[in-house]
Amino acid sequence: MFEHSPSRTMIDTDDARLRLIAITDDLRDGAEGLVVRARAAERGGASMVLLRLKHVDAHTLVDVGRALVSALAIPLLVSERLDVALACGASGVHLTSVSMPVIAIRAQVDAAFLIGGSVSADGDVEHARPADFVTIGPVFGAGALSLGVDGFRRLASECGRPAVAIGGIDATTAGSLRAAGASGVAAIRAIFAADDPTAAATQLLHVAGS
Repeated sequence: MFEHSPSRTMIDTDDARLRLIAITDDLRDGAEGLVVRARAAERGGASMVLLRLKHVDAHTLVDVGRALVSALAIPLLVSERLDVALACGASGVHLTSVSMPVIAIRAQVDAAFLIGGSVSADGDVEHARPADFVTIGPVFGAGALSLGVDGFRRLASECGRPAVAIGGIDATTAGSLRAAGASGVAAIRAIFAADDPTAAATQLLHVAGS
């Protein structure tokens, strides 16, 4: 199968790009404001930015993506939209369980293009396993859908890929996840909605033991 091609360099559990993924929240301060917040997160130690803007058209996504690619020294991935990722020169794409299959995407991109997969239940594992890495969650939060640390550990083991914890991740919850096998953590509001994204990212890295 394609994911085992010797021409492709698989990332491992210690890959520094997975330590702290900052996920965009909205364009409340425009594209320029989002770029400012992303750069602040990078200064604080964010190792990757995931562009996810649910109610924004493709043209705007491409413009924002290009601005982020130009401004950041860390990788930018785009949520779900391979077309947008390719158009803005992003480093990769992050797929959900209802996105195009990872295998189908892999056949269209070069070996350096990163593909992340999303896992929230056992049924997502097969879809995500061929990805370079997976995000698993929600780990914390209210309701029965929250996996908890033990659920994260179990799904990470089933996937057999570098796993990043997501969902309810902040300075009070990040510390327990490295011991559970997390290669890193991903956060939205804890970074992009913070008054000081630089300080927020630095604190998350510190408490996560990265």
